Amino acid sequence: MFIAMSMIPAGDLCGKLLTSSGLATPGFVAWSRFASGALLVLPFAPRGCLRLLKDWRIWLRASLITGGILSIQTALQTEAIADVFAAFFIGPVISYVLSVTLLRESTTPLRAILMGAGFCGVLLVVRPGFGGSANLMYAVLAGCFYGCFLTASRWLAHVGKPVELSFTQLLLSALFLLPLGLSNLPEASLSTAALTVGSATFSMLGNLLLLYAYSRSEASRLAPTVYFQLIAAVLLGWAVFDQLPDLLTWAGLLVVISAGIASASLRR
Repeated sequence: MFIAMSMIPAGDLCGKLLTSSGLATPGFVAWSRFASGALLVLPFAPRGCLRLLKDWRIWLRASLITGGILSIQTALQTEAIADVFAAFFIGPVISYVLSVTLLRESTTPLRAILMGAGFCGVLLVVRPGFGGSANLMYAVLAGCFYGCFLTASRWLAHVGKPVELSFTQLLLSALFLLPLGLSNLPEASLSTAALTVGSATFSMLGNLLLLYAYSRSEASRLAPTVYFQLIAAVLLGWAVFDQLPDLLTWAGLLVVISAGIASASLRR
């Protein structure tokens, strides 16, 4: 989970470099990520994995990650990567609530309080109606999609092997976004190609490792470890864009990370 949560922000960093510089649109970045990822996984996909497409739940799961990636790429086009990932972290709260209510996974009052504290940390970052950027709401929407996707990953962990689930997810998402991707093709260049491949590769590997983790543990227990993405996002934003969060965002990050670590410690 820690390796996966480092790779996913790196993929989004490549996407931000594409969209913020005007090299490509969020729609193209989202589509190319899924299409390239599907091609990378294809040689390792077991024969007959397309049988999973008969299950409507596989299509639902793919639509959730499609909406999440498109939304977060839209937010990253104008917002700092650390701010976007902090707002995005409504996702673990959504995943926690759905895992407990729909999957009937175990919980404790203290863990519920800590997840609520994490939600308050997200509000400090977004600050809806109090000076926060309107585009950060796309990051919140992405987090809602992603929280549902995390729970769906646990729900369907028994349906197929992680690589089978990864391939079908990438293939379906690429098909969903095909019209949007082809209608926004960027000018061909070495930098565009490198960033496009980097975005797809980091994202694909991160989500594949996430699937392996979710096949071995409950979603409500893994949800707090997803907060490690925040640390990676802050470091990447500082190293590449020389961007650091403002005071309220730092406070929100501290609340979110503290709540996540405390919740993770309860597993012990």
